[in-house]
Amino acid sequence: MAILAGLAFSCTPITKLKYLNDIDNLNEPFANNLEIVSSLKSVRISSFDKLHIYIVSTDEKTSAILNNWGEAGGEGNINGFVVDEKGEINYPYVGKIKLSGLTLQEAGDTISNALTSITTKPVVLVRFLENKITVLGEVAIQGTFQISKEFISIYESLSLGGGFTPYADRENVILLRLEKNKLTPHKLNLTNSLITRSEYFYVLPNDIIIVEPLKKKSWSNQSSVLTTVLQIFSSLMSIFYVITLTARF
Repeated sequence: MAILAGLAFSCTPITKLKYLNDIDNLNEPFANNLEIVSSLKSVRISSFDKLHIYIVSTDEKTSAILNNWGEAGGEGNINGFVVDEKGEINYPYVGKIKLSGLTLQEAGDTISNALTSITTKPVVLVRFLENKITVLGEVAIQGTFQISKEFISIYESLSLGGGFTPYADRENVILLRLEKNKLTPHKLNLTNSLITRSEYFYVLPNDIIIVEPLKKKSWSNQSSVLTTVLQIFSSLMSIFYVITLTARF
């Protein structure tokens, strides 16, 4: 019993429970790579994305009409356009516009060009609606969470799930991202400050984060079962002993 208890509750090295273990060895503040941040702002539109499209023009009446179009019920009940399986949206008065593969800025320019026949010098602002990420594994609350930004850090993402459980392996966090139509895994080590310079430090809409368990958890689960079995066996032996003594008298 004592051995099993030791297996179940043996101490985990503190380095596996801390973030940024090398923080005391850093001589200067670490910073994110600005090129990485810039590239994140160039996230491209994909099929089934929902977009909010806002028109600014000197032709205020036409702009007001156009800004009332779209499918309601999105973030804050804001109207949006869903990109179909062909990567297009069906925009009023101009028809189908191909947007998949474009950045938000490029999409705005494309829509603006399409609208020049019906309104004067339109400026088109495009942003994503219903940005969501999924957090699974050894976190307090597993689930899908909505984010209001174009991207957030891995730490912000994990906080949405209530943070790590005691069994979370901070050296083995997996980020799944759809890249070139393939779901690609990336392993992250959150105990090292180099994570802040990684292109995967920031989480994008539709990313999936999986926090793997420490090996300690599997040992704990196994020893818990064994402990229960031994307790039942011990109870049965006690009952048998009492019955044996009673029979003698």
